[in-house]
Amino acid sequence: MHLLRRSDHGDFSLVKDDLGFGKDFIGGDIPRYSILSHTWDAEEVSFKDMMNGTSTRRRGYDKIRFCGEQAERDGLKFF
Repeated sequence: MHLLRRSDHGDFSLVKDDLGFGKDFIGGDIPRYSILSHTWDAEEVSFKDMMNGTSTRRRGYDKIRFCGEQAERDGLKFF
């Protein structure tokens, strides 16, 4: 499972491991998080977009921004 984190400035980033890759949370090392669940289509943000920094150029980024804002309102840093 990969998580996004909302910064204090409102930006989103993929939580990365020590090597700079998307951290894969497994076992007991999983923080509290919200779930973004919806239908993905051709204009949606992919894991690849998040890794290469092009996610904000996709139309589907608004869904990610909304989820991050809602997570913050719910007291969560990760989603």
